[in-house]
Amino acid sequence: MEGKCDDNKMSKPNPWPYMNIGSLALSFLSKLATAGIIWGWGYFNFNIAWLIAPIAMMAWKGERRKDNELRAITAQASVMAKEKELIMSRLDELPSWVYFPDFDRAEWLNKVLYKVWPSVNQFARELCKQSIEPAIVEKLAEYKMKGFQFERLVLGRIPLKIYGIKAYDRNTSRNEVIVDADIIYAGDCDITFSVGNVKGGIKDFQIRGLMRIVMKPLLPVMPIVGGIQAFFLNPPAINFNLIGVADVLDLPGFNEILRKTIVEQIAAFVVLPNKIVIPLSEAVPVESLKIPEPEGVLRIHVVEAKHLMKKDIGVLGKGKSDPYAVINVGAQEFRTKTIDNTVNPKWDFWCEAVVYSCIMQKTMVLLWDRDVVNIPCVQYDDFLGRATIEVSRVKKKGNIDTWVSLEQAKHGMVHLRLMWLQLSKNTADLKAALIETQELRVTSMSTALLILYVDSAKNLPCVRGNKQPDVYLQASVGGNTKRTATVLRSCDPVWEQGFTFLVSNPETGILHIKITDEKTGLIVGEMSYNISLLFKQNNLEISQQPYDLQMAEADSKLILSMSLNILKYGDPQPTSEEDDDDHDINQLNKRIERQESNISSVSTSVPPSPLKKQTSKESINSIPRSTESGAEMVAEESVPVEEELIVSTTTPPSGSPQLTHRNPTVTSSSGEAKLGRIQLSVRYSAQRQKLIIVVHKIANLPLPQNDPHNIPDPYVKLYLLPDRHKETKRKTAVIKDNCSPVFDEQFEYVVSQADLNSRTLEVSVCTQKGWLSTGSNVMGQLYLNLNEIDVAKSSTSWYDLQPETKD
Repeated sequence: MEGKCDDNKMSKPNPWPYMNIGSLALSFLSKLATAGIIWGWGYFNFNIAWLIAPIAMMAWKGERRKDNELRAITAQASVMAKEKELIMSRLDELPSWVYFPDFDRAEWLNKVLYKVWPSVNQFARELCKQSIEPAIVEKLAEYKMKGFQFERLVLGRIPLKIYGIKAYDRNTSRNEVIVDADIIYAGDCDITFSVGNVKGGIKDFQIRGLMRIVMKPLLPVMPIVGGIQAFFLNPPAINFNLIGVADVLDLPGFNEILRKTIVEQIAAFVVLPNKIVIPLSEAVPVESLKIPEPEGVLRIHVVEAKHLMKKDIGVLGKGKSDPYAVINVGAQEFRTKTIDNTVNPKWDFWCEAVVYSCIMQKTMVLLWDRDVVNIPCVQYDDFLGRATIEVSRVKKKGNIDTWVSLEQAKHGMVHLRLMWLQLSKNTADLKAALIETQELRVTSMSTALLILYVDSAKNLPCVRGNKQPDVYLQASVGGNTKRTATVLRSCDPVWEQGFTFLVSNPETGILHIKITDEKTGLIVGEMSYNISLLFKQNNLEISQQPYDLQMAEADSKLILSMSLNILKYGDPQPTSEEDDDDHDINQLNKRIERQESNISSVSTSVPPSPLKKQTSKESINSIPRSTESGAEMVAEESVPVEEELIVSTTTPPSGSPQLTHRNPTVTSSSGEAKLGRIQLSVRYSAQRQKLIIVVHKIANLPLPQNDPHNIPDPYVKLYLLPDRHKETKRKTAVIKDNCSPVFDEQFEYVVSQADLNSRTLEVSVCTQKGWLSTGSNVMGQLYLNLNEIDVAKSSTSWYDLQPETKD
């Protein structure tokens, strides 16, 4: 046995030396070529400066490639990992069931997906060739890029994975089943394409988002469900790497064209209001599955922003920014104008979005710094942060007027006003809607919503020598135009597509429709319809009505369904404390001022006597959760205490803060260390998985002893320890020449409830330094151990500033 084992070992060739020789030869040749290029450059007396740009570009691309490969490997590992391994790995993007207890694990469903994945591969290939490829061809034509086509499309062996699943049993119709699935695809796909003579490919394609699956109507016979609708509520996160010759496009600007095109086409295909519809029963008309079903309209007013990051480079360093905002509600996108050279822009921009599902859908406002690049069709702007508000919160409250702190940014806030408009069939509501829009003095506002369902056309005329046309339909109301897909070679096209139009005044609005042959551009039929005629119809709607077409044969017909809805301000719904999580800092400050005045009145009314110490936080912080702010509101009634509770942190983060008592007058004390005090509100939102900190104001900062005339320019800097890096850094605006500045700025950190107790909030009060200043600019500091604060109930308290603690 021993001899046989030894013989086996001896008989196996060892490839390691050959691999070493091959890699050594490749490394030698590459270094020799590099040395030859540099030597030749000097031999011919070329300027060495010409090498700087390509070398810098190669270094940039190398680092970018490493970063993308690491991200792809991490995502693929998370998809293939088991549940326990996934939690222990502490990935940035954990499954939804880790954060939200109402999401269930779906490992059994993932095992089913693993089995059916080869069939899904085939379905995806046909879907991309038939639907996505034509859309990409049309979009790339805008950038003068022609001839796009998929040559190979394989999704690979790693299947799509469901991170969490949730079935709704409340707030839904009894004739439907609604399921949300948190999905991620990070597989080993093999996708090759060509754009003209350029061939390339895509690898490490990743997509993650919340997909909703609606099964309706429910039937008493098999197959029980009449049809399935699948769609993303919000645009999913998409990432990929280019390979082959197309890797040349992996440069700032060019890469963004292809990336933006792919994201837009996915949104146009499967992000609300667009859906994948699969009929399952012939007894259910396709119209009932494909016709749009809006819940209401969201009116958005982007007022202004303040204290944005400075991204433009000036003569003396960072200057200002040229900010603009992009508003997304599902696949609907709006953009404000760009305001140059400011970090406090005022847009006063209005827009309206049709909402098809309030549950889990968000309004997202992305702020960008406009950078002009002298390359046609290329834009490479700097990101300034984003703000998100759940649509369901606006529907419950009726309207929200709030300052929202920016996510993924060191500092900055945006002022938003959002109003919910419900749909009404009562024509008497139109007069009130017209008066409201006139009072707003915004001509783009709407008073009604028109739902149009284009079923089919019949007996269209032939073109191009008696040939059948390739037709598509365009419908427009005002300046808004919608288009169907193209039906090839048909005089009886069937579109079965639905659209919605916001109408400024249905009494004067007109619906224009024209049917065009795509190849010749000839109009083969058109019609106009006065929207006011719907007022004569029962319930303001018509169903499957044939209409005569102009410029067509005598018997050419277009079959349409239409429904008109009047927009009416929604009535606020009663909400529980858990549902309310808004950001109205002004309301918060009013309540804090009332509490301070109540405390002062109580302390002055108490006769001189020994004060009874109270160290219970509940005595001061027994305040209700706010319905108007992300921070905790102070109770409006009198607070039955003689003193105000101050938290003094005299130890570094590992120690525990000491509780001391101070006089209730906020400006009468400089704190235990005579460095001043700071007022903060701290709260944790379990619903949104966010830690919310509001920096209100600072009192009694000391003047420098060696220069009492040098008044500080204070600002507050926050870190969420133990992560001390730019991702967790937050910073207020700088207040010039002030020892008691008022900030009223709100900051948020996304952190899971499990991680909350291991975090410490570092708060540093700093003064802006001059050009030639040296040493530390920290005037005072404190550490808040979050495991020692009841952040669920929160508090608004004054804290003593302590000397800076060096790491």
